[in-house]
Amino acid sequence: MLKICQLVRVLSSERLKSAVQPKGWCRIERLRGLCVQARKMSEENQNHSNMTKLKRAPESTEVENAAKRLKTDEEKTDEEKRFPKRKVVLLMAYSGKGYYGMQRNPGNSQFKTIEDELVTALIKAGCIPENHGDDMKKMSFQRCARTDKGVSAAGQVVSLKLWLIENILEKINTHLPSQIRVLGLKRVTGGFNSKNNCDARTYSYMLPTIAFSPKDSDQEDTSFRLLPKTLQKVNRLFELYKGTHNFHNFTSQKGPRDPSAKRYITQMSCGEPFVRQGAEFAVITVRGQSFMMHQIRKMIGLVIAVVKGYAQVEIIERSWGEEKVDVPKAPGLGLVLERVHFDRYNKRFGGDGLHETLEWEQEEDTITAFKEAHIYPSIVETECQEKSMISWMSTLPIHDFTATATGKQENKDEDDAGNASD
Repeated sequence: MLKICQLVRVLSSERLKSAVQPKGWCRIERLRGLCVQARKMSEENQNHSNMTKLKRAPESTEVENAAKRLKTDEEKTDEEKRFPKRKVVLLMAYSGKGYYGMQRNPGNSQFKTIEDELVTALIKAGCIPENHGDDMKKMSFQRCARTDKGVSAAGQVVSLKLWLIENILEKINTHLPSQIRVLGLKRVTGGFNSKNNCDARTYSYMLPTIAFSPKDSDQEDTSFRLLPKTLQKVNRLFELYKGTHNFHNFTSQKGPRDPSAKRYITQMSCGEPFVRQGAEFAVITVRGQSFMMHQIRKMIGLVIAVVKGYAQVEIIERSWGEEKVDVPKAPGLGLVLERVHFDRYNKRFGGDGLHETLEWEQEEDTITAFKEAHIYPSIVETECQEKSMISWMSTLPIHDFTATATGKQENKDEDDAGNASD
């Protein structure tokens, strides 16, 4: 093939044409034509050979894949063949006391997390292979929201692939401590991701109502009771947060022009107070599309500062501007992930006849019972013993609510607990 191409180039050269007689050049032209035709035939044969190889390749690949499938099927146990692996979501409730958050840190057994307990229980119950515990990507595991140290949840949702064994919830819960429970399970689409498919999250924050007392009153008076007019003022302030605002002052490491600092809040209010262990408490509820680290605690901290008289109400709107504002961060104790919402998924797949809506009406009583047994008592008991809210309120006079925040003020306000970025 190479020699034919070289011969064609030689026969086509102008130098050769000028060196021969016209009659001789006609013979050379005929020879060149034969060479060109031979080159085309050679190229066609080569292309045909390549196509034959390409057609044979899939057959070889198909045989190899079939062999792999056969080998995999042979390696499966009778239990695995009986119970197929499926994509599901698990509804979880847990008290975060004593745990370093939700997310697992492989290889770091010193700081135990909720996911450490869950993965261990899934393996012991026979829902996942043991090697999936070391690499959670193998089971397509994804949490809906990452709660931090000490934060509890009444409606956490995780998605993963597991074997649908008989009495699965009972077997999983057998291997979990009493302060962690899997309350529900539902099948979902193969591409479902509990974090990416989540439209909104609802958190609650339980606190002693003494937090809303005037700054010059006795901050340890357990007989304090929240007046209706004060509760109305609190809720008027929380109403200001509704809508889309720039919350760069309510988290760390985000500038005022960072687009991700804008967050959409749909609801925020404080409920009627109630008495536990002689002290009065109330629960604040906030729903938003997503939240950044420490955002909820700072939203609550700033309202407390205004109600107590340390700051003017104008500071809330000023905090959404570009200047850096000193925003206090309320304690992590009391923060609970209440519910996660999948409105778009429910609308698209909930009525297709194959999948269920990701609503948990049948589990509501169980969720309420778990909160009353494990979450609320833990918050009340810890607050009464450690007085974290009272200790935090003593730091409010240190904050400068009239000037911009300094690096020193920002650093002293940081710790390890809080609501994580979603």
